[in-house]
Amino acid sequence: MYLRICPAFSITLTSAFPMWVLLDNYDSFTHILHHYLLQLHDDVRVFRNDELTVAELAALQPERIIISPGPRTPAHAGITMDVIGRFHQQIPILGICLGHQALGMFLGGKLVKAERPVHGSTTAVRHNGHRLFHTVPQTFDAMRYHSLLITEWEHTELLPLAFTAKNELMAFTHPAFPLTGIQFHPESVLTPAGESILRNWLKD
Repeated sequence: MYLRICPAFSITLTSAFPMWVLLDNYDSFTHILHHYLLQLHDDVRVFRNDELTVAELAALQPERIIISPGPRTPAHAGITMDVIGRFHQQIPILGICLGHQALGMFLGGKLVKAERPVHGSTTAVRHNGHRLFHTVPQTFDAMRYHSLLITEWEHTELLPLAFTAKNELMAFTHPAFPLTGIQFHPESVLTPAGESILRNWLKD
């Protein structure tokens, strides 16, 4: 289990460490992602996407924001899109699965149904050598749970970092904003390179 913090109370908390916020889109495995993040940082607070306002989140002054996976679409993910709009230029944001899709949409990509949904299967993913994948084999296995994909990214400023053999976008960043999207699940034990990828994100 993990601690879910009441927004009204958490705003008054202080910490010796800069705080990270994990925005929970009602995903069944947010507690696992939270556990992974706590291995990287001492103060990671979890809020569901309808538990606080963007203004309340801003008052917390998070150092980083992680947007979790979730069962629906970015348009039905509470404050997710508004959080990206408010913080995309100033705070590093990592979007995972649904979070990846939300960032991709924000940057102008199109969200479409995948030709073949993938739920609970691993796929070989190939990256381009970006520092997000430092020490990660150029082709690695990643766990996927999604039926939607970001497409038409070629017409945006989004910088693709990794694809499947079917040319499905699996990771991206942005040349000017501190935004990173990962379509697969780095917190899964079936993504062996997941922890390395999360650690590499901290270096940006």
